[in-house]
Amino acid sequence: MKIFNHDIMMSTLDKNGGIHLFSGRAAGLSSPTDKVQLHPDLAVDWPELKDHYARIGLEHSQDIIWNVDFEELNQHSSDDVSVYFFGHAFDQEQTCAKLLRQLDSSWYNVVEYMNSKNNFVELAHKLNVPVPPTECFANRNRLGNLEAFAYPCYVKLAVSDHGVGIFRCENSADLLNAVEQFPKGKPFQVQTEIQASAFLNLQYRVTSEGVTRSLVSEQILDGCVHGGNRYPTLHQPWHVVDPMAQWMFENGMKGTFGFDVAVVEGATGTEYLAIECNPRYNGSSYPTEIAERLGVPGWCSETLHTDYRCLADLDLEGLEFDPVTKTGVVLVNWGTVQAGKVTVLLAGSPVQQANLSNRMRHQWSRQTVSIS
Repeated sequence: MKIFNHDIMMSTLDKNGGIHLFSGRAAGLSSPTDKVQLHPDLAVDWPELKDHYARIGLEHSQDIIWNVDFEELNQHSSDDVSVYFFGHAFDQEQTCAKLLRQLDSSWYNVVEYMNSKNNFVELAHKLNVPVPPTECFANRNRLGNLEAFAYPCYVKLAVSDHGVGIFRCENSADLLNAVEQFPKGKPFQVQTEIQASAFLNLQYRVTSEGVTRSLVSEQILDGCVHGGNRYPTLHQPWHVVDPMAQWMFENGMKGTFGFDVAVVEGATGTEYLAIECNPRYNGSSYPTEIAERLGVPGWCSETLHTDYRCLADLDLEGLEFDPVTKTGVVLVNWGTVQAGKVTVLLAGSPVQQANLSNRMRHQWSRQTVSIS
């Protein structure tokens, strides 16, 4: 039996509103014997979600705790706990951070270390993991000669959140402007832009058998922000980040985590460069695990924006996932409908995925839906 608490309010900046609704994603990962903590605002849509999962054959927990207080985790061992992020993103003195550190200090420490992009680059060099040309800085006073950098480049806070704190710079003036927006004492890095043909997400899980490979998907990006994923992909560069995954496991990592890897096509062949580690669940993790549980061989995930604000108003007739054909729509991040968006898994071949997407546009046209 596990307890799931995938609240993100303690680890994500609320730029657009609605992050208190993200805890609903955990429902699709759970088993009937588990407990799931959900924000009480999700209760109004829970009956619709249950009916949807029952129709598509996705078993899940019915034992819901209608709060997201991390104190609930105190009654369990770290082996029985599933959280979005086992650490702190902004303040290590947060109550939830202290609780997690007490629950499993090794897991907490490896998450804290790998959540820094600068630490990631340092470890990559030690383990001979290829990364783009990158220079790391303890603070903006250490930047030095701006003309010495190769442009265009990306300037990234060492600890950033969903694309916040990442700037593309065409020249030294852009770089100076970007760095001046950072707090004075915060570490950051300057990374040379690479001409990537694709960006991949490689998922790992720690189980009783050790660290195991899960799945490689191709990212759908909206600028620097994750917009969805596609599976399968021809690229399987596990060898690139396996050393890091093993290092994390040996240092106490548990649960699900992943790496972003760039695909660079060159004259001598394909090169794979590790970009960063997500020492936590990420946007790809949820559709990955749900697709695995439903036996879906091909899928993509997308986020739809809608004027409606409850699941009961979303018409899934003729679109809903069919457990026999393994095609159709599965609700993933469903609670965010109250904020005007829903993340879905579109199961089927690329042609079937496109057809489902088009049908949603047509069938839900009265909602002024856009797909990002």
